[in-house]
Amino acid sequence: MIANGEAANPVPPSAVLSDGPVVRVERLTKRYGGQIAVDDLTFSLGGGTITGFLGPNGAGKSTTLRLLLALSEPTEGTALVFGRRYTDWDQPTRLVGAVLESNDFYPGRSGRDHLRVLALAAGVPFSRVEQVLDVVELCSAAGRPVRSYSLGMRQRLGLAAALLGEPRLLILDEPINGLDPAGVRWLRVFLRRFAEQDGTVLVSSHVLAEVAQTVDRVLIINQGRLVADAPVDGFSRRGRSLEEAYLELTKATAC
Repeated sequence: MIANGEAANPVPPSAVLSDGPVVRVERLTKRYGGQIAVDDLTFSLGGGTITGFLGPNGAGKSTTLRLLLALSEPTEGTALVFGRRYTDWDQPTRLVGAVLESNDFYPGRSGRDHLRVLALAAGVPFSRVEQVLDVVELCSAAGRPVRSYSLGMRQRLGLAAALLGEPRLLILDEPINGLDPAGVRWLRVFLRRFAEQDGTVLVSSHVLAEVAQTVDRVLIINQGRLVADAPVDGFSRRGRSLEEAYLELTKATAC
């Protein structure tokens, strides 16, 4: 799913300020009936960083990402990108690129045509389609129908779509699912280069060993609540691995 939206009071991407956090979540809460999916969550992300967003299944990760992208409304609190709600930006895809699932494709359409449809909707020139296909190394498969793509190729196509607007923030949910070892390494290098160019990445993943090699910082949530917010190398300085800390923290708050 590639996030998009219409702005009630549109603000152009050129109005982005260089100071302040890229992402700011304050006391964010989401309830579904009597069930709390996200519980009083607060964190912020600065530019030029890669942050791993970790937690067990059902911890509230995907709900938080949907709230950031205004795909769901919070019960309480705020979720802002570049100081505003996602839908308050005119052409938000010029600021934020997001991939929340890898199967949001029309199976009979080619990868190139899929991207052209999205580019047309976003007001992005078709030349950008060829650029992002090259970035994600899908040029040779771009004319094939998406139904013939492997899961890893669909992940790359989703990332290409997220990059169409040349965003400054990437929000990725389980982006390494289906990637082979070479693809995993390629993604790690790509994300680091993106951050080095003052981009910001928030990436949800269950693959802790890869997270430990890729990110600068980790947020760990369990049962909708934040249980850790620390530099990734801080865990090794305390004499334990990210996996050990994760299992301890998520077990400690479990019922």
